[in-house]
Amino acid sequence: MNTKPLTVAITGMNALPDNPGPGLAVARCLREAYGDGVRIVGLGYDALDPGLYLGEYCDSVYLLSYPLNGSELLLERLAEIQAVENIDVLIPCLDAELPLMVGLAEKLAGLGLRTFMPNAGQFERRSKARLAELAEAAGIAHPELKALASPQFFRECEKDGWSYPLVVKGVFYDAKIVANPEQAAAAFHSIAHEWGLPVLVQRFVAGEEYNLTGIGDGQGNLLGEVMMKKRAVTSKGKAWAGVATADEKLAEVARKLVRELNWKGPLEVEVMRDAKGDYQLIEINPRFPAWIYLSHGVGRNLPALLLELVMGHPAPTMAPPRPGTMFIRHAMETIVPMSLFEHLMMQGQCIPEA
Repeated sequence: MNTKPLTVAITGMNALPDNPGPGLAVARCLREAYGDGVRIVGLGYDALDPGLYLGEYCDSVYLLSYPLNGSELLLERLAEIQAVENIDVLIPCLDAELPLMVGLAEKLAGLGLRTFMPNAGQFERRSKARLAELAEAAGIAHPELKALASPQFFRECEKDGWSYPLVVKGVFYDAKIVANPEQAAAAFHSIAHEWGLPVLVQRFVAGEEYNLTGIGDGQGNLLGEVMMKKRAVTSKGKAWAGVATADEKLAEVARKLVRELNWKGPLEVEVMRDAKGDYQLIEINPRFPAWIYLSHGVGRNLPALLLELVMGHPAPTMAPPRPGTMFIRHAMETIVPMSLFEHLMMQGQCIPEA
């Protein structure tokens, strides 16, 4: 009997307190589901990514070339890692790297790296810049959104019916609520410096924020949806605490989006529930969220479901999620020998201590 564990590579092992990556939570989910039946290769972009040093979740770890350096260097590095690790499945978890990963899908498959991702057309249609177009096609309410190349808009926007507060966003990350033209211009320059142009402006929707995560099967179906309401957020608006909910109305919003996109892979749908009780689409993220460990907590371990799908197994029947289950994030110190950190810095790989 073949008892060789499945080897899974996971990116996004960063864990900034105000904006953590999903990779560590994905690794936790897989370890909970499979134990020693899975080998986890942690992939990061910085030697200070904390998840790279947690041996209880990662069996080996490597540094990658930054997405800014382009797809050729990323593919070259993944090929080097594959030659050593013989990875079965790759789960990318960061917005900035996903355009490269999607573009490299055939070459990754040629290396033996199985993935479960959307194609380039699907990926582009759910981008922030095209969100309003997608929402209208799917018949979903959404706040108006514009792409900006300069901050001039903010000085005159009220003449065109755009009243403050407004939300200023980057194409990949970051969102700032601004109350006047000065704050808006400052947010524009900050986001443009960090993430480039265009910068997006979205009408502010007052209400309660809900997020939904699930997996599109590539055939128009949404699998394993898990929903939560944010109870505490970081300075960047990321969930620090949340409670699982169950709302058929929100689930149907997500199903419409998945059907319209014919989405394949993980996704996160961010909405605001306005004063009328309607869900306004704010954003679609093309990967698991950082709070994905809640899916294990409510009895729907979505990274484990993804692994079954990518290996070609039929999707298992999932129990209803358990609403009322909370998560509360916390920060803690990880003790790392300086020698281990130096080895990762110099060699680009190491074996974390269990």
